[in-house]
Amino acid sequence: MIQAKQELLAALGEAIHSLSPEAALAPAFESPKQASHGDLACTAAMQLARPLKANPRALAEQLIQKLQASPAFERWVSAMEIAGPGFINIRLKDAAKQAVVAEVLGTGSHFGDRPATGKHVMIEFVSANPTGPLHVGHARQAALGDAICSLLKTQGHDVTREFYYNDAGVQIATLAHSTQLRLKGFKPGDACWPTDPDNPESKKFYNGDYIQDIADAFLRKETVKADDREFTASGDVEDLDGIRQFAVAYLRHEQDLDLQAFGLKFDNYFLESSVYANGQLEAAVQRMIDSDKTYEKDGALWFRSTDYGDDQDRVMRKREGGFTYFVPDVAYHVNKFGRGYTQCINIQGTDHHGTIARVRGGLQAQNLGIPQGFPDYILHKMVTVMRNGEEVKISKRAGSYVTLRDLIDWTSRDAVRFFLISRKADTEFTFDVDLALKQNDENPVFYVQYAHARICSVIRKWAEQGGDEAGLAGADLSLLTAPTEAALMLKLADYPRMLSSAAQDLAPHDVAFYLRDLSGAYHSYYAAERVLDQAPELTRARVALLAATRQVIRNALAVLGVSAPEVMAREAAA
Repeated sequence: MIQAKQELLAALGEAIHSLSPEAALAPAFESPKQASHGDLACTAAMQLARPLKANPRALAEQLIQKLQASPAFERWVSAMEIAGPGFINIRLKDAAKQAVVAEVLGTGSHFGDRPATGKHVMIEFVSANPTGPLHVGHARQAALGDAICSLLKTQGHDVTREFYYNDAGVQIATLAHSTQLRLKGFKPGDACWPTDPDNPESKKFYNGDYIQDIADAFLRKETVKADDREFTASGDVEDLDGIRQFAVAYLRHEQDLDLQAFGLKFDNYFLESSVYANGQLEAAVQRMIDSDKTYEKDGALWFRSTDYGDDQDRVMRKREGGFTYFVPDVAYHVNKFGRGYTQCINIQGTDHHGTIARVRGGLQAQNLGIPQGFPDYILHKMVTVMRNGEEVKISKRAGSYVTLRDLIDWTSRDAVRFFLISRKADTEFTFDVDLALKQNDENPVFYVQYAHARICSVIRKWAEQGGDEAGLAGADLSLLTAPTEAALMLKLADYPRMLSSAAQDLAPHDVAFYLRDLSGAYHSYYAAERVLDQAPELTRARVALLAATRQVIRNALAVLGVSAPEVMAREAAA
């Protein structure tokens, strides 16, 4: 059907051009909301009506006449009709729908993929400073970022996953100080260690049990190794710099364990300290000064960020010295641009919204030819965790928040990934632990995975009866004419278009929605038609359809980083 769609789109493009040579209207089909309206819909007549000053239904009639004369429509289309103000509803011949089964089986895990584009894309996400375990916000970033990377790879792009973090500064100093106090026998709540959140001094301490774990390991003079560093503890409680380096390495190792539990590996780790050490920050600041986009006021250096859409100018260098946090961000993104990436995408929480204008403005002030709007941002909203009908806010391990590891331990990697990707990033999301544990159709990830497992079960039974999957390529697909078969094949054929659209919109939740719909189409088919114990050729054709459906479910789950189990148990009905 992919070939059929391509030929039909080409014919539609020629028909549009013949009606309006000046029209910049790309040929496109939509999926009708109701199956009774046909297999494809075209809105070109309504889009052309205004510029051509013509009646859309009359234009639709002209389009149909031209389309009917094309070899592609003659080959693949059984009927066309005008509906409403000028929709063209198109009904495909059975052969057009049936062709998708052979296309899926022929391309396998690459069904839906596009050829290499030569485009280099960097996705920066998670980017947690090594001051504690990864929290549920990082979990949402991990799910979004990894899925977007996979989506873009299906479209032929070369993708790099990057993790950026600060290994110095105030937060790291707080980490070292908190660890040193634990080493000296103090704990949260002692006179020297305020924990009342209303006390500003409490922000100078980290309270989680993981701080004591770091202190204990430091005293044992352990060596810790993370993906990007290794350090051996001295065991000296007065060695504050050694404590700092050990704590950073220890927590980077812990974060790596979190990411391994999530099934995520980064291609590159970038340290904020490197933009200082290599002189990149000073060079970026000097370019901003040279571009006349800075000024001195009250002993501080200011950036004219209002020139770039910010609501007020921003301090770059404070009166007491030291740069504000957006300045190294500018230097870091100059570095990204210099590495030759065609597109850079940052995935962050909505609390970073205010930094976008000043970072982009700072990049424009570099006068390096960096495109406006560089980098792209995807901002996600908060995640609320519910368990046993109540909101969960505190993890003993972290001290004040639920961690990524908590979610995985309470449910599963698959549930965490699927749930956190199942809503648009800019919507708040409630992670229901109890729902994630259910083994029935209420649980969306179970619903999809069970469809895959059920197909595997049917194909195993067919093989036990003497069926051979190697022979499915020769199945007589013309026998697939049942309405539920047609609906399932149309849904399979929509997979490449959905992938392309989801990648273009950076919307991996579309993949989760598609999987629900595809699984629903399969479950409806399974309930309506018998696959086994039919005439041999009909059984083989239906097994071929199931094998194609299994493959597309696998492909889509792989984009989300979710497994496709072949055997699953289902809860007994109440």
